[in-house]
Amino acid sequence: MTKLEELHTKENPFWCPGCGNFLILSALKNAVIKMNLNPSEVVVVSGIGCSAGLPHWIETYGFHSIHGRALPVATGIKLANHGLTVIVVSGDGDGYGIGLNHLIHSMRRNLDITFIGHNNQIYGLTLGQVSPTSSKGSKTVSTPNGSIEIPINPLALGLASGATFIGRGYAGNISQLTDLIVKGTEHKGFALIDVFQPCVTWNKVNTFDFFKQRVYDLQKENHNTSDLNASFSKVFEFGDKIPTGLFYQTQRETYSDDLPQLKEKPLVKHSLENDIKPLIEKYK
Repeated sequence: MTKLEELHTKENPFWCPGCGNFLILSALKNAVIKMNLNPSEVVVVSGIGCSAGLPHWIETYGFHSIHGRALPVATGIKLANHGLTVIVVSGDGDGYGIGLNHLIHSMRRNLDITFIGHNNQIYGLTLGQVSPTSSKGSKTVSTPNGSIEIPINPLALGLASGATFIGRGYAGNISQLTDLIVKGTEHKGFALIDVFQPCVTWNKVNTFDFFKQRVYDLQKENHNTSDLNASFSKVFEFGDKIPTGLFYQTQRETYSDDLPQLKEKPLVKHSLENDIKPLIEKYK
């Protein structure tokens, strides 16, 4: 059985002191231990942004890809070896901005991947510009007079796009977030877990205190997670009260289920000893 200390790396994260990313990293490590996963069978994939360094600081396999392209890389990994546990970590600019098209298609395909969105409602790494999830009116270095755009709603997009597991966590509640990551990873299908991850340096509005005063656990409100319409109504609740927890879960075939070449065994275990002479002769 893997011990928590075995998931720690020699290097330390470069995040700002107090950043919500530290708590998400802790929750992910806790989840790996709780599920008793073999670190050599786990791959954490990231794109670009503050959150993207996370694969460097957990002792599993990792892939640090380019901006917005974490999901295509994760898709390739999962299809090559669907026996692996594949987890994507992505910021709101990376996953909900430049990479949003990949997110939508990954959800409708129901790839068996867990996507953890680090949602701090700001571009942190590039010094505080407005992001796709920033509230309308947000004053940032790129919108000094206030943003005129309405924000992306990741959970509503997930429900509309066919994700089969929709959850939301808050970095300040590690226990709940750990539980969500466990449930999302054990779920067979695409799991979208949006996480409120306060940026202590650039976002002075959506702070830890802001969320602490507002978030509540849907599971304590007897929310029906199999009711799509009820879940739609909850994902638009953002004000004095903000729901967290599991919003929706259903089951349907995953993308890999419908690929006959994966039914017997993973692609990486298939033999490469094929006679290509007939093909060569055909095109001579």
